[in-house]
Amino acid sequence: MKTLRLVARLLFFLLYTTAIVAEIWLRGLIHGHSVRRAMRIRQRWARKLLSTMGIRIETKGTAPDFPCLLVGNHRSYLDPIILLRDVDAYPVAKAEMAGWPIIGKGARMAGILYVERENSASRSDILRLIGRRIEAGFQVMIFPEGTTSGLPGTLPFRKGAFQLAARSEFPVVPVALCFADTADFWVGKESMPAHASRRFREKTIHVTVHYGPTLQSDDADALMEEARGWIEEKLSN
Repeated sequence: MKTLRLVARLLFFLLYTTAIVAEIWLRGLIHGHSVRRAMRIRQRWARKLLSTMGIRIETKGTAPDFPCLLVGNHRSYLDPIILLRDVDAYPVAKAEMAGWPIIGKGARMAGILYVERENSASRSDILRLIGRRIEAGFQVMIFPEGTTSGLPGTLPFRKGAFQLAARSEFPVVPVALCFADTADFWVGKESMPAHASRRFREKTIHVTVHYGPTLQSDDADALMEEARGWIEEKLSN
């Protein structure tokens, strides 16, 4: 039964994602490219995909509907998809994701910012892009730990985006993703296909998403620590 469930879900993921990418491309071809429209289609994809894959989400707090920097802890490859069901945001993702079949192309059309985390020039470029997107009226989603973690709390946050927010007076909204089962954490050297194969055999995956208060400060360190402290408080409950 579990193997049948896994196969059905993976087939659905491939077929539905391909259909959504084709829809975004065709609508852009006919009506001209619109990131806002592509984001609405992407939101429909995220909601349907998560439901079909057995992801059960409880939301606490209110997702922001204004331009901001959305910062969260990082547990799994599911994290950005879970948040994209609620927000129209540009996720910041590792550059290697651009080469993923279907997903990489769809993400580019629907709004994503790719960064080479070990490349200082790329990190500088991405901060400029984050600023431009927020100034243009969008949200930008980052996971400032830089990688996934299975710790009870978080890894130390990288400061760059908080320095930008403090300097430009951008609002910061923290979000805590709390998985009910630590087996759902994608950490270590386990590949994404191996992790997906192991976990999507299960009937359900339970996640609680906490949206936090709007934070603003001209002190980057204080802003970062307040966001991290709020997230860690939710993770410890």
